[in-house]
Amino acid sequence: MRAPLANSEFRTVWLAEAQSVLGDQLTTVSLSLTVYHRTGSALIAAVAYALTFLPALAGGLGLSHLADRYPRRTVLVVTAAIQAVMVAVMAIPGMPLVPLCGLLVLARLAGSPANAAQNALTREIFTDDELYLRSQDIRGITTNTAQLLGLAGGGMLVTAGGPSWALAVDAATFAISAAALSRWVRPRPAAGDGNGAWHGAIRWVAGQQRLRVLLGLSWLVGLATVPLGLVAPLAAEIGASKEAVGWLLAADPLGFIVGVFLMSHYVSPQARRRGLAVLGLVPTAILVAFIARPSLAPALVLLAAAGATGAYIVTVGATFITWVPNELRGGAGGVYRTGLRVAQGVGVAIGGVLAQLSGSAATAIAVAGGAGVVLGTPLAMRWHRVLANEHTQR
Repeated sequence: MRAPLANSEFRTVWLAEAQSVLGDQLTTVSLSLTVYHRTGSALIAAVAYALTFLPALAGGLGLSHLADRYPRRTVLVVTAAIQAVMVAVMAIPGMPLVPLCGLLVLARLAGSPANAAQNALTREIFTDDELYLRSQDIRGITTNTAQLLGLAGGGMLVTAGGPSWALAVDAATFAISAAALSRWVRPRPAAGDGNGAWHGAIRWVAGQQRLRVLLGLSWLVGLATVPLGLVAPLAAEIGASKEAVGWLLAADPLGFIVGVFLMSHYVSPQARRRGLAVLGLVPTAILVAFIARPSLAPALVLLAAAGATGAYIVTVGATFITWVPNELRGGAGGVYRTGLRVAQGVGVAIGGVLAQLSGSAATAIAVAGGAGVVLGTPLAMRWHRVLANEHTQR
């Protein structure tokens, strides 16, 4: 993994993304706590938390195309500067809740083309497939680590200094990112000529069977994330303490970090691509074991194992971007990222419905796992055919 980090451009993009993710988690915690303290309503606080996701879903399809129409470094610098200003205004003490939430929506909306530009620019930086995949391994590890640290540290920072300090830190991360990207990433021309249809990438992806299969494999993650929405009732059901809720929440992302690290070190890119069919089924297959209603320790092991095997999603995303023409990678990356987010949100919602109907969080998790195996098996077969076609064409 040292090879990608030897590239100064990638180091800049990587560190800018990592600190921005860390700062975003501080903002998420600050907003949730601020809304709850001012209103005393858990429902309103939950709605405010949901606002941190909705702009990414809308902007993923509507604004990602900007990463193809304009130079990607410019997109990254401008969006980081916009977010720095908006979050800095949010940090003003006593900011009313409605403007506060409105600024958050606009700031997250501005981040959508930045996410698309990061993925596409990294593929431009690394023309070698293996180096590019390794770079995505590093991004996967650091992003999940930054999310964990941000959520954990956000509560302490808000408690110690107040939400305005946490928001100020987030604004500073965006300002630093804009300056670093402008200084250490070299300018490149826009990948597209600007004459294509606004949603041309969406139509192009829809017409590619191999990309549709990759999208399907990525959507299986939605069922694998069902436990994250049920950790509180699961802890109560298996007789665990309230403190165990945090452990159950952390098990999956920690497992993911370990899984990406091991795959990057010990499995070749070719073997990872060939193994996607099997790896896509394993995370949900592991969840079927929750039908036995395991105690806390086995439950933590199962969730960590599901997270570790869920590291296959890095290979899915890297392969998807690699198979898209450079001039469409921004818009296509938005399709991929939006589909993944929607699948995760729908998966958590389905888990809640299943838990309500069955009266058991463990049963709901097991049913979701079984559904993942059933839905993933045809995708695995289609992936084998895709690889066979790729081999024939070569």
